[in-house]
Amino acid sequence: MPLTIIRNDISKMETDAIVNAANAQLVEGGGVCGAIFDKAGSQQMAEACAKIGGCPVGGAVITPGFNLKAKYVIHAVGPIWQGGNQDEEKLLRSAYRSSLELASANKLKSVAFPLISAGIYHYPRQEALAIALDEIQRYLMDHELDVTMVLYGHSTAELGYKLQKDLKSYIDDHYVEEHYYRRLPQESEDLPMAAPAMMRQGSDEILQEIKIDFPMK
Repeated sequence: MPLTIIRNDISKMETDAIVNAANAQLVEGGGVCGAIFDKAGSQQMAEACAKIGGCPVGGAVITPGFNLKAKYVIHAVGPIWQGGNQDEEKLLRSAYRSSLELASANKLKSVAFPLISAGIYHYPRQEALAIALDEIQRYLMDHELDVTMVLYGHSTAELGYKLQKDLKSYIDDHYVEEHYYRRLPQESEDLPMAAPAMMRQGSDEILQEIKIDFPMK
């Protein structure tokens, strides 16, 4: 299934689950987390999270959605940005992957994500978005799930407007080679010759699989 990017308030999404950019203690925070707790019913959500007790960085847990339009909330704990040398990318990818696997394990058909770690955890937004889209697309290659990336706020929406240019360049530089070597038939005798041509088109194909559902500049 294609991935859709929209500009909206994630707490208003009517998907089977929405993802909360949570902290490891699973307590109510600010930003996305605070909005989700507030709309769900802070006391109910706090009690449900307290029963779970916590979640490691890179992991995810699930609770009911209570008063939200979404049936469930998947609480994903992303890393705090510390300069990029503390396994931040690995942990951020794991937070997305854990959330997607949890959605599938609970037989959910649709899930909406915020941009994890890009708020008070200060993960650079362009890099955080590129990692999110790449990790989600990897999962969707082998799984049926309707995924929406929900961007919110002026600076994040502005980043969305620049997807066709800046994100294409970022994907080219960081992810296309691995993405396309995985897709090529391993038995192909023409692998070394075929790969470069496919890689040159890599970011175009990745972006074609992504529907952007707010106006582009």
